[in-house]
Amino acid sequence: MPATRTDAILARLHGLYPSLIDLSLGRLCELLAKLGHPERRLPPVIHVAGTNGKGSTCAFLRAIGEAAGLRTHVYTSPHLVRFNERIRLAGRLVEDDTLNAALEEIERVNGGAPITVFEVVTAAALHLFARVPAELCVLEVGLGGRGDATNVIDRPASCAITSISFDHREMLGETLGAIAAEKAGIMKLGVPVAIGGQPPEARDVLLAEAARVGAPVRLCERDWRIAAKPGGGLWFEDSAGGLDLPAPSLPGAHQHDNAGIAVAALRAAALGVPGPAFARGVATAEWPARLQRLQGRLRALLPDNWELWLDGGHNPGAAEALAAQLQAWRDRPVHLVIGMKQSKDVALFLRPLLARAATAWAVAEPDQHMALAADAVAAAADQPMAVGPRLTDALRGIAESGGEAARVLICGSLYLAGEALKLDSNTF
Repeated sequence: MPATRTDAILARLHGLYPSLIDLSLGRLCELLAKLGHPERRLPPVIHVAGTNGKGSTCAFLRAIGEAAGLRTHVYTSPHLVRFNERIRLAGRLVEDDTLNAALEEIERVNGGAPITVFEVVTAAALHLFARVPAELCVLEVGLGGRGDATNVIDRPASCAITSISFDHREMLGETLGAIAAEKAGIMKLGVPVAIGGQPPEARDVLLAEAARVGAPVRLCERDWRIAAKPGGGLWFEDSAGGLDLPAPSLPGAHQHDNAGIAVAALRAAALGVPGPAFARGVATAEWPARLQRLQGRLRALLPDNWELWLDGGHNPGAAEALAAQLQAWRDRPVHLVIGMKQSKDVALFLRPLLARAATAWAVAEPDQHMALAADAVAAAADQPMAVGPRLTDALRGIAESGGEAARVLICGSLYLAGEALKLDSNTF
């Protein structure tokens, strides 16, 4: 894609600080003070942390809020195709001119002081959210929680913590307990926190930290429950009563928990969302590259009766969720196409998946951010993987093998997912 004005602004900002990520709040707090503290002038905020499911939970929150008639701001990361995906203003993706004007204003006010790009983008989002009227603001943590740039919000309406798994160990810690402690850093005195299903080690740390700071907890399977109904759909229940919900629009059994977290967090926020809005939101939420079925140009490389799916899962917890989906797809063979980021634990991601796949192919796209070479992905596997090395090569190779109707799943990296979405919609 050709360079844009946004790209030029971000390139200048990259020169202000040597690290892409630095988990501390001092620089951003100083910048926000110069901007008149927009973080203190937001509509009710729901702050979402976790390892897996943050984006999906934000998508459910947004869809439910909008179904209730609430104008909803949303801040998420990373983007897949366009940078604008990170910021939604009252339900609409931020327009180029609005985004660029905000970034340039932040750049001017910052005055060349050291600051990371993520901190600048967060400041721009908060600045825009404070200017545009809305009734709900959904903020997704970028990394961790305690030192994440989004943690400048003093008193959200509620918090949510999704499934915790191993990821970013170099920054968050080597144990689930250490990682959970960082995620728990978004908890605030008197602010309710909805917690989804967790490994025991992570759950215990979250509960201990909530007790320490005085955050009322809504814990999955203790304070709220969500389960599939025999006839289809879901049943959610907490102290406020039961909700009869349709099947989530986002496929996969793991999305039941994410939908439940969103419902629990919204109920805890006490924004007056009516019951029917929960049902409409769960049924209509959209979030690309989360078990998304592709129907474009990449899909056309496969036989007519085959399916092509895309998921951005890239860590061990996501691999376990995908493995469960492969188990549910036992009606036909599944071929995997996997590309990963350099910093990820490739072997741990591959382990639960390869045994359930008919074939597995390693790929790396030229424009894929920090892509691990396809040969290196294949070398990390404990069983043979073919090397694409590109997505189109792998899909053509799978198609040439023929055989019965099958599914192909592309996974391993959100950055690969972004490249797949571009290829699926463009010529090649």
